[in-house]
Amino acid sequence: MARQLRLSLGRDAPPSFDEFVRGPSNAEAVAAVEAWPRWRDGCLTLLGPEGAGKSHLAHAWATRADALLADPDDPDLGAAAGRPVLLEDADRGVSAEGLFHLINLAAQEGGGLLLTARTLPATWPTDLPDLRSRLNALPVAQIAPPDDTVLEGVLRRFFRDRNIRPPEAVYPYLLARMPRSIPDAESIVQRLDEAGDEGFRPVTRVLARQILEARDRPDP
Repeated sequence: MARQLRLSLGRDAPPSFDEFVRGPSNAEAVAAVEAWPRWRDGCLTLLGPEGAGKSHLAHAWATRADALLADPDDPDLGAAAGRPVLLEDADRGVSAEGLFHLINLAAQEGGGLLLTARTLPATWPTDLPDLRSRLNALPVAQIAPPDDTVLEGVLRRFFRDRNIRPPEAVYPYLLARMPRSIPDAESIVQRLDEAGDEGFRPVTRVLARQILEARDRPDP
């Protein structure tokens, strides 16, 4: 019952720039995204590893810019004309012709194209020579793996969303021992929440140690 109550009070806010946790690892990327609509030829590639926060940042931009979310397999070019467009995972199997036309449309009045990816555009395979030249010229903003400032910020947000207020000592303890990704931070907070409710225990360093040790313990 306590856990149900906490979750019912938690917030499920849509991605926004206000909710995006900033730190040295993402400062340049945030500045580059916020520079829209002054992107060169209307395009920007947001690059970063899985779990670095690029999807949150990209969707925050899409909300602010009222951008179209493009289908990677069959983008609606008619709907994309004259408006900003977000295309996620552009390096993981998209229509080559669709991407070529989206890049061209981005340079037109009212247009724009934000791509997310894990690898540099110059390395994306394509058989279209015209697309190759455009990929080679795409501007890139890179998010590095989360630093301590970002990880602490997202831990605090995830705890807040579950209406949990752990002692301050829990944060440096987790930061020194946890994997360096935002999905891992969310998973750890969820497990702390569940373990605390199951045993009617507060979230403390002792519980955090037990959760991390259990997480690292190989399955029998």
